[in-house]
Amino acid sequence: MTLLLAYGAARLCVWLDTPIPWMIGPLLATSAASLLGAPTASSVLLRNAGQWVIGCALGLYFTPAVGALVVGLWWAIALAIVWALGLGLGFGAWLRHIHTGRLAGVSAHQLRTTTYFSGAIGGASEMTLIAERHGARTDLVAAAHSLRLLLVTVTVPFAMLAWGVSGLDASLPASREVHLPSLVPLGALCLAGGLLMRWLGRANPWFMGSLLVTMAITLTGNTLSALPGWLTESAQLVIGVSLGVRFTPAFVHTAPRWLVSVALATVVMMVACAGFGWLLASLTGLHPATLVLGTSPGGIAEMAITAKVLQLGVPIVTAFQVCRLVAVLVLAEPLFRWWAARSAAARK
Repeated sequence: MTLLLAYGAARLCVWLDTPIPWMIGPLLATSAASLLGAPTASSVLLRNAGQWVIGCALGLYFTPAVGALVVGLWWAIALAIVWALGLGLGFGAWLRHIHTGRLAGVSAHQLRTTTYFSGAIGGASEMTLIAERHGARTDLVAAAHSLRLLLVTVTVPFAMLAWGVSGLDASLPASREVHLPSLVPLGALCLAGGLLMRWLGRANPWFMGSLLVTMAITLTGNTLSALPGWLTESAQLVIGVSLGVRFTPAFVHTAPRWLVSVALATVVMMVACAGFGWLLASLTGLHPATLVLGTSPGGIAEMAITAKVLQLGVPIVTAFQVCRLVAVLVLAEPLFRWWAARSAAARK
């Protein structure tokens, strides 16, 4: 029933000509139904399959020429990583300042840990797991990341539509025609990549494994097959559903003041990231819309899908988002230990 609701919402958004209809429609419809108490559900198997398909579709954009362009932008990607880490620290510090003494049953140490990992602009599930190891309130951490993803995923595409920038940076995939004899081995290789990443315990294994495998194939100048449109649309639908089902009535009742402060901070972050994207655009010569998406505080899949559907520099956006995620996942915990040690020393 959830999938039927999502499909109907997607078709409605197609008819209304909204941006990214196959993800925005299911996301909004499923969120609304969940908040009203409907028994919505998301299949982990379908969500993983959706990430696998999207990773494969995005990897097809990394032609040798595009690969050389991305490598030449290493310094801009490094700046974007530093920006994201600093922004996350600022987000966490603001949450800590606002909620000091205002969350019942939360100790000072627990508040510091909770706000730090809530502010980190990384994968929601990964940040929640790391936060749990350090004694944080994981329900608040998960709520902060879920709300941030929802707001960014819904706001940014409509902002791009209002800006009128669709199709201004139309990178083309290496393969633009579906070739069934090549599509099957491509899918199998991407599946193997996802299984390998899962075995290695990496973040977003189905998306990252599929993306890296397809990138490796495409960067060497090989072309296998494009993906059918209905397949990528279905992937967007199940990803939208997987985000929407998080917003249950219990979610709304989880510290309302916390959710309001996260929402306000997310809006500020989106504006700040838009400004930073404009600055990078002036330094690199790329279109500002591409770098606004590349530096936006959303998820990889959601921002890359936005770039793909609106034709706004898919490989650049994907490269920026992937590098940021990897850096945050690698550095978030060591930075927390360093910051906690400094805070403890200062209190002494």
